[in-house]
Amino acid sequence: MTIEIELKEEERAFLEEFVKKGTKKARAIRRANILLLADKNYRVKDISEIVGVHERTVWRIKKRYLEEGLESALEEKPRPGQPKKWTEEHEAEIIATACSSPPEGRKRWTIRLLRDELQKKPMFKGINRETIRLVLKKTKLNLG
Repeated sequence: MTIEIELKEEERAFLEEFVKKGTKKARAIRRANILLLADKNYRVKDISEIVGVHERTVWRIKKRYLEEGLESALEEKPRPGQPKKWTEEHEAEIIATACSSPPEGRKRWTIRLLRDELQKKPMFKGINRETIRLVLKKTKLNLG
């Protein structure tokens, strides 16, 4: 099964301009080159070797062009990323602890002291120093 691509004249002109001028992401330029080569009836295997991508990538770009159009074929699809571990409630608890009085014998909270204090609570068993630092940095809270 082959997917034939036939670009419209204005799409071809746009893609040729797209790869030559301006600053764009390398992936977008690679996708544009895939479409231009596909328009010239290159085989999938040849396109993948010329552009330096896997054959599946060529198939995916051609298919996306046919189903969703030129703009979608050039753009990145959003990626889900890792889900957030800590909710706003967790962050509020971290901030509240940092704003409370430090342990006896201490002048102020440190990140390590905060971590040790928070890890005593069941909902913060896996929290680390970097998470605490990032939460405090986001609120622009200065411990010292």
